[in-house]
Amino acid sequence: MSAASYLLPYDFSPITVLSFALVLGLYGVALLRLPEADRPGPGRIITFVAGVLLCYGVMQTRFDYYSQYMFFVHRGQHLILHHLGPILIALSNPLPILRFWYGRLGPGAHRMFRPLGLVYRILQQPAIASILFVGLIYFWLWPPIHFDAMLSRQLYWLMNWSMLLDGLLFWWLIFDPRSPAISNALGYGKRILLLALVAIPQMILGAWIVFSRGMVYDVYEVCGRAWPMPPETDQLLGGLLTWIPPAMMSILGILIILRRAMHEDGKFTSRKTVTEGPAS
Repeated sequence: MSAASYLLPYDFSPITVLSFALVLGLYGVALLRLPEADRPGPGRIITFVAGVLLCYGVMQTRFDYYSQYMFFVHRGQHLILHHLGPILIALSNPLPILRFWYGRLGPGAHRMFRPLGLVYRILQQPAIASILFVGLIYFWLWPPIHFDAMLSRQLYWLMNWSMLLDGLLFWWLIFDPRSPAISNALGYGKRILLLALVAIPQMILGAWIVFSRGMVYDVYEVCGRAWPMPPETDQLLGGLLTWIPPAMMSILGILIILRRAMHEDGKFTSRKTVTEGPAS
């Protein structure tokens, strides 16, 4: 196969291609029309595009073929869809883009979006968001469900899209750029607590896969593996990808939130000093 052929979809999905093209298209148009003061900087633009392209790459290139026939590649696919891609998109802070397009919707469109807004607010409740975030990982890795999902095209796409959308919701809750001091955004302490709580069950699941003596996911035996790798090695690598990288991303998220909290505290302290003057 030529290098370019690896960029072609293994299982072409018009909805997936159109969805990603629409997201990048709307983002680009908004960038051109936003006032310079509101326009994201080059770093944020690159971060957003990288997050979107990573998610596209694991869903609509040859990578998707290997993820269907190697367990550890599949775990890498979900690591990007549920963690890395959404993290980059959330850190890029696309809020000005969203506000730009929302402001151009008419009253009728606003009324149509109200039910979605209600669903969004429910899903962004901290307890619901964290349970859903971890619960989806456990659900799709439950061996009978995983077996069916890897053999059913419809379930397979539902699995991947649910992981991506849930990842976007969770990491936006964590990295919401609005300050909790002047908005209804989740407090920094609660964000850190959520990151610590969701890391524990992921580590437990990954460790269970790593130390399981038998084959947990025999669907890869039924369909055959893309490479001549021992099944035990494939399962070991998949378990490690379920165990270690998500925990490291939670730690990284905690460090980012701590930095934001300290930076914001410093700004408020400076403002208070300027307003009240030096203490006597």
